[in-house]
Formats: sequence, structure tokens, C-alpha cells
Amino acid sequence: MPKQIILAAHFPGVNNQTVWSDPAAGSQIDFASFTHLARTAERGTFDFFFLAEGLRLREQRGRIHDLDVVGRPDTLTVLAALASVTTHLGLAGTLNATFREPYELARQLATLDHLSGGRSAWNVVTSSDAFTGENFRRGGYLDHALRYERAGEFVRTARELWDSWAPDAVPGDRATGRYLAEADPGAFTHVGEQFDISGHFTVPRSPQGHPVVIQAGDSPDGRDFAAAHADLIFSRHGTLEAGQAFHADVRARVVRNGRAPDAVKILPGATVVLGDTDAEAQERAHHIRRQQVSPQTAILLLEQLWNRDLSGYDPEGPLPAHDPDVSADTISQGRTRFSRDPVATARQWRALAQEKGLGIRDLVIEVTGRQSFIGTPASVAEQMNHAVQSDAADGFILVPHLTPGGLDEFVDRVVPLLRERGVFRTGYTGTTLREHLGLPVPAPAGRGPVPA
Repeated sequence: MPKQIILAAHFPGVNNQTVWSDPAAGSQIDFASFTHLARTAERGTFDFFFLAEGLRLREQRGRIHDLDVVGRPDTLTVLAALASVTTHLGLAGTLNATFREPYELARQLATLDHLSGGRSAWNVVTSSDAFTGENFRRGGYLDHALRYERAGEFVRTARELWDSWAPDAVPGDRATGRYLAEADPGAFTHVGEQFDISGHFTVPRSPQGHPVVIQAGDSPDGRDFAAAHADLIFSRHGTLEAGQAFHADVRARVVRNGRAPDAVKILPGATVVLGDTDAEAQERAHHIRRQQVSPQTAILLLEQLWNRDLSGYDPEGPLPAHDPDVSADTISQGRTRFSRDPVATARQWRALAQEKGLGIRDLVIEVTGRQSFIGTPASVAEQMNHAVQSDAADGFILVPHLTPGGLDEFVDRVVPLLRERGVFRTGYTGTTLREHLGLPVPAPAGRGPVPA
């Protein structure tokens, strides 16, 4: 029996100029935009809707980055609102473990799980970024090496809180407010290196036991964290060969952590460009990339690698002849470094530009290309299915280039073909996100997992 494909819809936000500059683009903060994309995904029986988070507007050369001006509303507020206009679609949010506390976030996610009937998910991210930390009392004190140590204990603590109510501890006598089946529901104590808390958790056990935990780090520490704690990985490895290598590496780490090999699902981010012919799709993809990488954007992206002010350079002209400045503080605040070895990457870019005769803008388009699947609906359906059946992925988190209608064509033209192949559901058979993903329902310590 072929593997079933997992599909998620990513709401496109910053980093993508077409989401606000294209004539077909809608608002990034109007609830109608979120509603349209979520309902489109649910119409296509997607597994979940995925929302990113930005805790500070990024800056470059001391100015707000052009691609951040559309803003980022609060993730949990948007997901809670979407719970009221969807019935089956999972609701996943990126939420930072560095600047929050376990009790606060565990309570918010458990509440979302109840409001949605068991559809919440948490993409765990970390930060040692003092620039972002300035928005918080804690500031940027957390050493880079401690990010995953704190995050690991954070997830373990959250799970202890979610487990503090037994599955059968439910409100009993409405008149007295007493509870049935458990003498002291919600009682918890946690003493660790990062957190020392005790009290009573205020939210009963949620419909799917725990919200689904997602992780997106790609470093060795990030992969180990995912192998130990995650249910799902948001991967950046979109090619067949890179996806297979990542898949095999993570599976081995999962087994070393005493978990079943398929306990963690791997979903790379992916984009799709469709056409009535392959040639038409390629032409559309080229047009979209030139929209996404404007002349100004090309210079901004180049500055992030070179770590220098390049505003005087011609976007259609040659790359800088000098190497990136690795000694100075980063020119870009609030984002991760473009490369771990900027000098080597810059030399590779210059060689590629010389080989293909590319100016700055065309070179940036070449090295940051995002279209994962380009072709006719039948061709794209076959490419996606081949990647999943070849163990390069378990599915995909689709990132459309437009808000809010960027998934309409995929749902109308590709989803039916995946269903014809028998690799994607024709309708929802469960109600919780864990049921959609085929993940077991975790039980409190000592009880063993509950089968999906």
C-alpha cells in the first residue's frame, strides 16, 4: 500500500515581496485573508494550517527591512479565531521557547486544543538573539549553546503540565464545582536546571492528549532535539537526494532515542507553480521569481551575505570583487546568518555568476530559487508522490507565493489527481490533528501510548 501524503498550508508572510506587491495579493493582517487560505486548505482536506511568528521587525543598516513592513500579528490569537471558522484543519503556530514560560504557553496551547476539538500544534523555535530579546525583560542573556537545553526542558515541562490531568478527570457536579475521578486534578511540580515551578494546571487534558510538537532546526543539535521531542519536522531539504539523506539521518537519531522509526514525520517546505504545459509553468515560475526578487531585494539579500553596505551597487551589474566582512557585527538584525561560511559562499556565487554570465539580481534569483514543483497538475502530482514514496519526505508544507488565493489552483487541480492515485485522503476520517497524521495519542507517564 502506498504511503499517504501529508499536506499543510503555510500562510505566506514576510520574506516574499509578491504577497503584498502583486495585484492579486490581499492584506497580510486582515482576518479575511487568514480565513480564505484556511478554508481553501480544509476544502482540500489538508492536515493543518501553519503560521509563522516574528517577535521583532528586522532591520538592515539601521532601517526596518523592506520585507517586514507588512507586519506579523500574534500567532495564537489568529489560530484561536480560525478554530471558529474551520472544523477539521489542524492549527499550527511557531512559538518561541526562549522568551516564554512553560506554564503560560502550555496553558495557551491546551486551551486552543479544547477550542478546536484537538487540532493544535506547536512549532518549537529558539533564539539567542539579543536584538529580538530587547523586546522582552529577559533580553538576550541566553547563551547560544543553551538554546536547545532550555527548549528541551521547556517541552518536557509542558508535557508534564498537559499530563497533570488524568484522561478521566472531568468536571463533575456543576453545583459544587467538584471534579470526578481524581482528588487533585492539575497538580504539578517541576524542578530542573531551567525551570522550578509548582502549582495546579488550570486546563483539563485536551482532546488529543498533547498538542502536536513540530521542530524546524537543521543543525546537529536541532536534529537531535527533533529526534527526542518532535512529532513532526519542518525541513528545508527539498530535492530528492537531500531529502532522502535527511530522512535517513533523522530516522537513525529517532531510533537512538528509543522511538519507533516513523514516530517523526518529515515535511519539507515546498512551492508549486502550475501551467497547462510544462513550458507555461516554467515561464510563470520565472515571472514569480523576478517579482519576489526586486532590484532592491537583491541588494538587501546580497548585503546579508557580504555584511557590508552595498546600496551603491547596480542590481544588474557584477558582484563585489572583495570578500564578505566576517569581523564586524552583522549588518542585518533579527534574522539568522545567510551562511555559516560567508567567504566560501561568496566565492561560489562569483564562480556561478561568471559561469552563467549573471548580474547581482539574476544571481540572487538563481541561488534563492524556491519553486520546488513546476509543471502541469499531472506532472506536479507525480513529482510529489515520487518524493514521498522514495522516502525523501512524508509530505509537504506548501508555501504559496500569494495571499490569500495562492493555494486555490493547487486544491482544484492537483489534489484530485493525488486522490486518484490513492495517496491522499478523499475526506477526513478523524477529528484531531493526531488522527490526521496517524500519530499515537500520548498517555500520562506509566500508562503507555494510546493507539491512533
